[in-house]
Amino acid sequence: MREKLQAIVSQVDEHREELIELVKTLISFETPAPPARNTKDAQTFIASRLKELGFGVDIWDVYPNDPNVVGTLKGTHSSEYNSLIINGHIDVAEVNEEENWEVGPFAPLVRDGVIIGRGAADMKGGMAGALFALQLLQKNGVELPGDILFQSVIGEEVGEAGTLECTKRGYTADFAIVVDTSDLHIQGQGGVITGWITIKSKQTFHDATRRNMIHAGGGMFGASAIEKMMKVIAGLQELERHWAVTKSYPGFLPGTNTINPAVIEGGRHAAFIADECRLWITVHYYPNETYESVSKEIEAHILNVAQGDPWLKDNPPMFTWGGTSMIEDRGEIFPSLEVDQNHSGVKLLAHTHEVVSTKEAIIDVSPTVTDGGWLGDAGIPTVIYGPGDLRNAHAVNEQVSIEQLVEYTKVLLAFIYEWSHTKRSE
Repeated sequence: MREKLQAIVSQVDEHREELIELVKTLISFETPAPPARNTKDAQTFIASRLKELGFGVDIWDVYPNDPNVVGTLKGTHSSEYNSLIINGHIDVAEVNEEENWEVGPFAPLVRDGVIIGRGAADMKGGMAGALFALQLLQKNGVELPGDILFQSVIGEEVGEAGTLECTKRGYTADFAIVVDTSDLHIQGQGGVITGWITIKSKQTFHDATRRNMIHAGGGMFGASAIEKMMKVIAGLQELERHWAVTKSYPGFLPGTNTINPAVIEGGRHAAFIADECRLWITVHYYPNETYESVSKEIEAHILNVAQGDPWLKDNPPMFTWGGTSMIEDRGEIFPSLEVDQNHSGVKLLAHTHEVVSTKEAIIDVSPTVTDGGWLGDAGIPTVIYGPGDLRNAHAVNEQVSIEQLVEYTKVLLAFIYEWSHTKRSE
């Protein structure tokens, strides 16, 4: 590593208390989602830090009191050198009043080499490390040739895809790092889509007519939508088992692609035969699949199941896929993300990790999902790379290792420097 850069990287150790204080400050902003609509103060803080570092700042409301922030630091030779998006979400997982926190979820505590607080691992630690890396580069008068975009987005915890709104606004780059929980692994991910399957009768029937529907000679062509949904659930289980046998992806255990019947709603009240039933499902699929293709597979299979039932054939299931918010419309999409190990950004990040940490870089897949899929979906080569582990994400007394946070900040600082100094032709 070049001498000047090494000297700046070493300053992370010298200023580690300042880094810890930045993590504590971010944790102290109460931004759980749900309930959401609470990130304005935290985002104003992020925006002010970016302005201090010379970034031009774009801030806009995605939802009331939940704005996105994008900071842009123009490079000295933008057209010739690589640009980078650093992406993270400012919202954190919800907190239940009965949870037994050591101090309090938003009263950060430092002890025994860790920082404790909601968001420490997922993902205010990563956000702080990225901001601190940029701060040290600015403090040392480093002028980067390529553009740097810092995205602090809302709504990741509830499928509100603040990152998607950034891509819609036209923000793009040659490479992107999502600084989410990955235990310093360089990761891609599978995808998730939720969907509603609805069975609805064309007519309504009194409860007293049930005998005419289910016993010999009743003569009534009717059915309970709730009971017919049982056939749909059986069909989904059959497809799930088929996927487990016929599909696989390196890094995932067999059968990781699942169809979860998560919520069922139906019926009016006890005096009616249930004329409608709705099933909310969550589908996990592999990095080499799309949410469009997977939802079409499910629809085709369930409609074939319906063809084998006289009543469902005449009252076929209906499908509604995805959504923009688990709060607003009870639906979400997380596109999958494949990592191209031959991409120059991935190679440089892996090399930088190995040089700075003196540990072999691990390139694999996350067992969960992040906003990284939206960046990949927009055609931006993207990886997930951040401090913290999934055992702590969403956990009571959530925490992040200070040593890992320091190591991560060093790697990211060096990568930002090297990537921005790499010509696009290289």
